[in-house]
Amino acid sequence: MAGNDWISSYLEAILDVGPPIEDKKSSLLLRERGRFSPTRYFVEEVITGFDETDLHRSWARAQATRSPQERNTRLENMCWRIWNLARQLEGEQAQRMAKRRLERERGRREAVADMSEDLSEGEKGDGVGDLSTHAESNRGRLPRISSVDAMEAWSSQQKGKRLYIVLISLHGLIRGENMELGRDSDTGGQVKYVVELARALGSMPGVYRVDLLTRQVSSPEVDWSYGEPTEMLPPRSSEGLMHEMGESSGSYIVRIPFGPKDAYIPKELLWPHIPEFVDGALNHIVQMSKVLGEQIGNGHPVWPVAIHGHYADAGDSAALLSGALNVPMIFTGHSLGRDKLEQLLRQGRQTRDEINSTYKIMRRIEAEELSLDASEIVITSTRQEIEEQWRLYDGFDPILERKLRARIRRNVSCYGRFMPRMVVIPPGMEFHHIVPHDGDMDTEPEGNIEGKKSPDPLIWAEVMRFFSNPRKPMILALARPDPKKNLTTLVKAFGECRPLRDLANLTLIMGNRDNIDEMSSTNASVLLSILKLIDKYDLYGQVAYPKHHKQHDVPDIYRLAAKTKGVFINPAFIEPFGLTLIEAAAYGLPIVATKNGGPVDIHRVLDNGVLVDPHDQQSIADALLKLVADKHLWAKCRANGLKNIHLFSWPEHCKTYLSRIASCKTRHPRWLRDEEEDENSESDSPSDSLRDIQDISLNLKFSLDGDKNESQENMDGSAELKNKLENAMLTWSKGVAKSAQRSLSIDKGEQISNSSKFPALRRRKHIFVIAIDCDASSGLSESIKKIFGAVEKERAGGSIGFILSTSFNITEVRSFLISEGLNPSSFDAFVCNSGGDLYYSSLHSEDHPFVVDLYYHSHIEYRWGGEGLRKTLVRWAASTTDKKGGQDGPAVVEDEETSADYCYSFKIKKHGVVPPVKELRKTMRIQALRCHVIHCQDGNKINVIPVLASRSQALRYLYLRWGMELSKVVVFVGESGDTDYEEMLGGVHKSVVLTGVCSGASSQLHANRSYPLADVVCYDSPNIVKTSEGFSSSDLRALLEDSQVFKD
Repeated sequence: MAGNDWISSYLEAILDVGPPIEDKKSSLLLRERGRFSPTRYFVEEVITGFDETDLHRSWARAQATRSPQERNTRLENMCWRIWNLARQLEGEQAQRMAKRRLERERGRREAVADMSEDLSEGEKGDGVGDLSTHAESNRGRLPRISSVDAMEAWSSQQKGKRLYIVLISLHGLIRGENMELGRDSDTGGQVKYVVELARALGSMPGVYRVDLLTRQVSSPEVDWSYGEPTEMLPPRSSEGLMHEMGESSGSYIVRIPFGPKDAYIPKELLWPHIPEFVDGALNHIVQMSKVLGEQIGNGHPVWPVAIHGHYADAGDSAALLSGALNVPMIFTGHSLGRDKLEQLLRQGRQTRDEINSTYKIMRRIEAEELSLDASEIVITSTRQEIEEQWRLYDGFDPILERKLRARIRRNVSCYGRFMPRMVVIPPGMEFHHIVPHDGDMDTEPEGNIEGKKSPDPLIWAEVMRFFSNPRKPMILALARPDPKKNLTTLVKAFGECRPLRDLANLTLIMGNRDNIDEMSSTNASVLLSILKLIDKYDLYGQVAYPKHHKQHDVPDIYRLAAKTKGVFINPAFIEPFGLTLIEAAAYGLPIVATKNGGPVDIHRVLDNGVLVDPHDQQSIADALLKLVADKHLWAKCRANGLKNIHLFSWPEHCKTYLSRIASCKTRHPRWLRDEEEDENSESDSPSDSLRDIQDISLNLKFSLDGDKNESQENMDGSAELKNKLENAMLTWSKGVAKSAQRSLSIDKGEQISNSSKFPALRRRKHIFVIAIDCDASSGLSESIKKIFGAVEKERAGGSIGFILSTSFNITEVRSFLISEGLNPSSFDAFVCNSGGDLYYSSLHSEDHPFVVDLYYHSHIEYRWGGEGLRKTLVRWAASTTDKKGGQDGPAVVEDEETSADYCYSFKIKKHGVVPPVKELRKTMRIQALRCHVIHCQDGNKINVIPVLASRSQALRYLYLRWGMELSKVVVFVGESGDTDYEEMLGGVHKSVVLTGVCSGASSQLHANRSYPLADVVCYDSPNIVKTSEGFSSSDLRALLEDSQVFKD
């Protein structure tokens, strides 16, 4: 069903019929009166227009009943059944919207209360519709390049730049030429958009290289070209590109292998494999940055200026890559999960659980929320996308965004709150190959240079064979047979308007089909409805609906419509953007389009047609008739479209795009930035060992106790002293490194001094990460000893290094190691506080066995809320206590002893009282506080760390900084763990699940996520293996050998 408004309108028509005067014994609602039966009309609309299998069975049984009275009674019951369903859905939707509105208003009030300075006039307005600050566009027009001179002037300003841009689009089949658009639901308009965007960006001044990362598909069911690792996208025009040319310059499709190696799978099944893509993409970007550094960076890596994710799956990947590389992220949603969920719930065909099972919708929504957390800029095609779709998300509030933007302009603190900038940039198009047709059907075909007539395109004959009079103006609609596209209303409008039928033909290009029975049930239902309407109104000879067309036929179809002086129509109920409207305008076609969504923005710029209410059949017919019948109006709309169409060109799009990127604060790995500032003249190509010593000297600080809180009491008095000591330590350490470069001469294979212990990660053949989320009494110590025992020979030889990854802080780690008789030097690194801190072991002193990596803090601090976040969390804990704790004591308390600068910890006193962590994450997002909330230590603790920090991200940091190969990493986990457990199982590394370890912790913790663990973890992956219960060291050794861990 199309929605409550649609159902209600027909229901009102039924009720308005009123009771008949005669035969009171029969049905009051369903008796036909005169020639029109609203009841029959209503039921037929529901049944024939939409895929409602259960309703269809009931309707079929009712229609088959011989007794008119019984048949009418059954149909009446069916109408009331639909009415009750509509009212139930309406009530549920109203409750959801009311709850969301209350949560949003409460979060906004709390956020504004924290920002205690007086608000300026710009902050006070609460008008929901005022989106000027985040839409960043004038309502009257789009920013434009008014002339070739202006474009050349802008280009000259970009000549000194050499930008590297990374785009990501994961699902579907992507290649540069002969795109199989419409092959399946994953290979559609987004595929064309990202390919053309990459190609256009690569042709822009100042852009050196563009990589479009996607999935490598080597499957017999698809063409071999999708298995090629790299494909170059040559520019459409090479003018003005000579100064940009280089060995690795240009635009490329780079296909990263991840997921099943020999299968093409739909996007809903890609989620468990996202971490594997992230690892592969990270490796590609690092290697490419080095290559570009040699070519244009004077030997220094050239990092991406931005990573741009397209759709939720790529947004999730881009967020992780952005965090791993510390570079800005951009996001384009294309289609949003919350909007789709609301539509599906309104239709009432599936429950929420069934929707999630089919579409993995909750995982998709969480990825979109993470994209909001991580993005500097969110690019939309229209304001409607912001006003109607993004405002449904916890992480975006247009009113709060306006207040934050005003405070930023005034240089006033936002108390740790952040909101991405929403930017409207319409998609671009290639127009250089388009030549609008100036003739009509009576003119002769154009000749070539030899004077010969050019033959008509084959698709013209395929379309015109349907018409008894092919010279009449053509009304063209190009859309798949989907209920949302509203094609049935268009056919009714055409069929019931006799003047329009006499004056024009109707062409419906509805995708490709071989057999209606082989189409999806929904599409087949719509197509059958259209065929029945053609028969009902006897439109044979007036409506064309060809079965097949190729992508390269589409321009010829537009030309045919323009040649007949026709009109293009998009009657969809809601159109997110409407790229076909721009394409039609480029070929000189006036447009009739829905007034809901993107066409409003397009019409405002092009002014080449009429907007209509898609529910108003008469309005559609009148608009079409007006344009077709009035030749002067038709010519004016055509001229306006052709005059303004350049505003939607790819150069215009890319100019705006690059200017937005330029507004982002430049970010890339901090230690590399400092290295570039240092003098590097001592050695042009230092050995690995010397480089190791320099690396460890950069921003590593001895940890006296591993905990900030022992010095908490003296923090105010010692802050200045602490800064001086740290600066002195950095200066000294860099001096030591330079001195070492001049004086030391150590072979690569030789064991180096204690100070080079940290980069030993570089030289390990394998790294074993112990990420078992349980305490010593639950088997952590025993598991560590078994793992050590399984690789005792390699451990003694130094070929295997160990990392302990835990939710404990470093003080708790040290206590654990001492109590269990384990030496800190047995581990190369310690990932503590759920990924909020990174330490290395040191042999300098038994009293100070740990060194903290301060550059790791600078790497993860993006959008960290600091003290503003901490105060909000404390207030949340107090409110939880007030509401549910009663007189028996608090339910949640701040754990100041274990908290750190980048990890705020809270103890849970009453497990049944504290809401799930997903609710806390939602509360923080509503208040524009970006963080990563983790339920850990068997449900006894909550750790809150920076939004892009995690234990898995810490491993990627170690790869980036020390060159630790992720494919050589083995991660050991229990059967369950903290709420970041799933992140440790994905990626290119091996994961070993220790059966029987942490076997009882999952029930409560994993209920915190919005989606099942099976949606994001692929236990069938060859990278995940399980031990037997009660395993020994020898069993573990055998398992590792079977998994080819030790294979050279």
